[in-house]
Amino acid sequence: MSVTGSVLRNEQGEITGGVETFRDVSALEDLRKEIFLDNFILDSIADGAFTVDKDFRITSFNRAAEDITGVRRCDAVGKKCHEVLRANICQTACVLKKSIETGVDAVSHKVYIQDIEEDFLPVSVSASALRNECGEIIGGVETFRDISAQESLRKEVSMGELILDSIADGAFTVDKDFRITSFNRAAEDITGVHRSKAMGRKCHEVLRADICHETCALKKSIATGRDVSNIKVYIHDAEDDLVPISVNTSVLRGENGEVIGGVETFRDISSLEALRKEISETYSFNDIISKNHKIKNIFATLPDIARSDSTVLIEGASGSGKELFAKAIHSLSKRKGRYITLNCAALPDTLLESELFGYEKGAFTDAKANKPGRFALAEKGTIFLDEIGDISPALQLKLLRVLQEKEYEPLGGTATRKTDVRVIAATNKNLKEQVDKGTFRADLFYRLNVIKISLPSLAERREDIPLLVDHFISKFNKLKNKKIKTVSPDVLDILMRHEFPGNVRELENIIEYCFVLCHGETIERMHLPEGLVPRTSGEEVDFENLRIEANPLLNAEASTIFDALQRFNGHRGKSASYLGIDKATLWRKMKKFDISFPAGRE
Repeated sequence: MSVTGSVLRNEQGEITGGVETFRDVSALEDLRKEIFLDNFILDSIADGAFTVDKDFRITSFNRAAEDITGVRRCDAVGKKCHEVLRANICQTACVLKKSIETGVDAVSHKVYIQDIEEDFLPVSVSASALRNECGEIIGGVETFRDISAQESLRKEVSMGELILDSIADGAFTVDKDFRITSFNRAAEDITGVHRSKAMGRKCHEVLRADICHETCALKKSIATGRDVSNIKVYIHDAEDDLVPISVNTSVLRGENGEVIGGVETFRDISSLEALRKEISETYSFNDIISKNHKIKNIFATLPDIARSDSTVLIEGASGSGKELFAKAIHSLSKRKGRYITLNCAALPDTLLESELFGYEKGAFTDAKANKPGRFALAEKGTIFLDEIGDISPALQLKLLRVLQEKEYEPLGGTATRKTDVRVIAATNKNLKEQVDKGTFRADLFYRLNVIKISLPSLAERREDIPLLVDHFISKFNKLKNKKIKTVSPDVLDILMRHEFPGNVRELENIIEYCFVLCHGETIERMHLPEGLVPRTSGEEVDFENLRIEANPLLNAEASTIFDALQRFNGHRGKSASYLGIDKATLWRKMKKFDISFPAGRE
């Protein structure tokens, strides 16, 4: 109970007795205990917390709220909450007011409050209505958490992402489990994988590089603490295409120097690879393997030949490398136009003329549009005319005009066209003998024979066979992903004795054939094409059959063409369509494989 005592006095002011009042305060004690318990509970909450009545006056204010705001509990209780927190939303969008008015909880709203030192603090606010035993709303409770550290980290991460996105190279970071923690915009562009799809995944699942599971550069950096630089790698992009990239990796360390992950930057080198391929495909002396003195003498003259615009005639047996030398001359020259080739023996006269000079719309039945010829395509460049000795007298005359006057007319056309093209011609025949026989024009021969290059056959330069064998082994190892190192002494002896009517091309076909059968490191006798044996005295070798056998792929192609012609009763248009080629290509291949077939009705 609560007791109060007083004295009783008479009229003279003398004490005559006393009076005592008392009140049962059991309920008040219970309330005090409840408030103490509530405060105790609130103080045990790590987040700031306070309660308000319906007038938004603070009725409780926990210790965490004191720490965050810098306002003491005794100074906060009784004040309106907006006077203490001074948040940026107090007067316009107070979440506590909304919860009290609607009875709906508000969760995790980002708000800025002012602490006692007038500094703005970012806090995450949640609010709920307080109800009495009857369910009536009597006030509200608000909890708030200081998110300054998270905001600083978020800004740091955002700055890091901004920096990463400003880098032209692809870049990503991983944790110690190789899960991606950041992935910049350039990485998205190169891989085709969106950042949201990459984050959290292991890097090998995203990049799918050829070194991921064996010699991962990033794994090496994290394991050793050392940087790895300029490693060429092939990754798979989102469309499963191979993309060549150049990779650099480094380790990521925490504040105490401990390894926490790694960072990889990578650059798309597709254009660089394309340029390198273009350069390598143009010409290098690596394409022509020889230590023969005749070939070396030709090497020495190539730069001078390339600097001139004179017509070149290259004589040599089939497969001796005539086109390689033609490419070399063009590549070493200052001509900026294209290098265009045409095999003159592969087409009949009418087709050959249209291929050389083009045709106008309506020149013949199927000429539905103008088509430029090889001379037009080679403008400012070089045209290589192989098997020049096989063209007809009529075409010889037209070609002579091009060489003399630098002009021609397309098939079916009337307007004369000027041309600036260097002509390199090649033949496996003796043109001088053809001139003497009257099958080749003398004036054309002398126009072509300004600069003459005579290539020795492979039989005349046997010292090059071991070099060429090594060259072709290296070439096919790359193409066929094998690791063959050499040929056995027995095989080399057989090759050194062989006459090679097909020259270097035949040797290349033989090595390719061996690659199909050889599964070890050394090509043995049993891997050679059947019938390839040393030539002995009195023994005749069927070199034509040997050439075909040395390249079984040609056999298959010839058989396919013959089957198509047979299927359509010699109808070349239908046969060509069935094979997916044009009639000119079909005609050329028929001549190449010596396929004779009665022509069906077109």
